[in-house]
This record gives sequence, C-alpha cells and structure tokens, in this order.
Amino acid sequence: MLDRIKACLSSLAPAEQRVGKLVLSDARSFAQMPISELAHLAHVSKPTVVRFCRSMGYNGLSDFKLKLAGSVSEGVPFIHRSVDTDDKVGDVVVKVIDNTVSAFLKYRNDASVFAVGRAVEALLKACQEGKRIEFIGVGNSGIVAQDAQHKFFRLGVHTISYSDGHMQVMSASLLRAGDCLVVISNSGRTRDLMDATDIARKNGATVLVITASGSPLASSGDIHLAADHPEGYDRYSPMVSRLLHLMIIDILATTVALRLNAELLQPMLQDMKNKLRSKRYA
Repeated sequence: MLDRIKACLSSLAPAEQRVGKLVLSDARSFAQMPISELAHLAHVSKPTVVRFCRSMGYNGLSDFKLKLAGSVSEGVPFIHRSVDTDDKVGDVVVKVIDNTVSAFLKYRNDASVFAVGRAVEALLKACQEGKRIEFIGVGNSGIVAQDAQHKFFRLGVHTISYSDGHMQVMSASLLRAGDCLVVISNSGRTRDLMDATDIARKNGATVLVITASGSPLASSGDIHLAADHPEGYDRYSPMVSRLLHLMIIDILATTVALRLNAELLQPMLQDMKNKLRSKRYA
C-alpha cells in the first residue's frame, strides 16, 4: 500500500501530495488520527484528505484507514527472493512458492475494494445489457487475457481476447459506449496496449487496466486495478506477476457470476457441464 502511494505521489495534485507525504512519514499514526488533525498536519482542508483517499482508489477515509492499519500492523512483509543460476531444485521450489504466496497475501491487504467494486459494476452492466467485454495483453499477459475470456464466455457473455497489436487496435475501433475493454500488462508501458486504450476510451467504452501503479497505462484507463510486485519484467519468465493477474481476473469473474441472475446462469452452467461429460473417459 505504501509502495503504491510512493509510485502515484508525483501524479497527484500538490495538496493531495502533502497528504500522501504525511502517510509515508508515519503510516501508523495516520491510521489513528481524526480527519481534523490530519488536515491540520498536512496543511489542507478536510475534503482534500478524502479526495486523496479516493485518488488512491479507496472508498473514502474510513476505507483507506482500515487498509492502512492492516498493512502496517498485520500486513505480510513482501520478501522477493530471486532465483539464481546456481540454485538447487529445492531452492527454486521454495523461492517460487514463497514469492507467490507473499504476493497474494500482500494483495489481500492492499487491494482497493472500491476499485474492484467499480470494475465489477462496469463488467456486470455490460453483461446484463448484452455489450461486449474484450481482454487484451501481449506476451505472458496475452495468456492471462485468454484465461479471462474463457472464464467470462462461460457466463454467456459476448467476449473475446487478443494478443496481436494490430487486432487490438482494430477491435478497439469497433467498441462503443457500454462495452468494456480489460487491458492486462505487467510493465504498463506497451505501446500497442496504450494505443488500444486511447481508441476505446474515445469511442466511449469503459477501460479497465490491470497493471502496476505509477505506469503510463495505470492512468490511461477509467478504472485501475493495481497489481504491484517487485518482480522485474525483464528477467526470466514473469511468475508472480502472471499469477497475480490471474487471481485478479478470478476475483472479477467470481463476483460478476455471483451478481448475475442465478435462475438463468446455474441451469446454463449445468447444461454445459452435462454436455462435456461425453468428452471424458468414465
């Protein structure tokens, strides 16, 4: 959570930056102080304190304080243990699993429920109105986009995924108001994804971005779902980042499924499962 604030600090308004610096200077005290004292110490108004919390993706000061308290008191420290060329098999097993578990627990503590809620609302509305939901990514993120498409099409949604830059731009050109584009990126700096994001937003589509805080892509969409981790995207094959992105997709798909009309969805899924039985050996 504190890493996200550091990454986003320069993009905030000057007054909100002062609130952010106050958080970074003593997060534990910030979580316990009343809003009047926070505003006084940061030399800002009370509404500015609330605006800062919402700029960071939280549903007001109370939500921000709750997550902040958990982060500094009971949060799981993220210790990223890089794999080395001389690691034994057992070392690699432990490091990869430890990195993944740590990233998941850190996300649990830092996740903005407000941002996730907005994303679910946009996706659910698109589902209910028969609009399109498209997932795009390149490289490893392209594989995550395919997984997302698989999860959502089972819900009866008009959806597709693209990992080719030309197809992404062409598809974004066809999106309209009510449609959703979900952009997945580890670095948040891929040109093709940025181009598709700009085109989709100009056409009125809602753009959700799953990427690192402080990246160009993070501020380009309508809704940012932060996926922050210390794993370098230029060394070996991304491991933690891919699994973190898959988990975020699972959260979105599960929540949307729970909000859809169960009377229609459950029979459809059961019918699908029955038809797939013939594809398996008894």
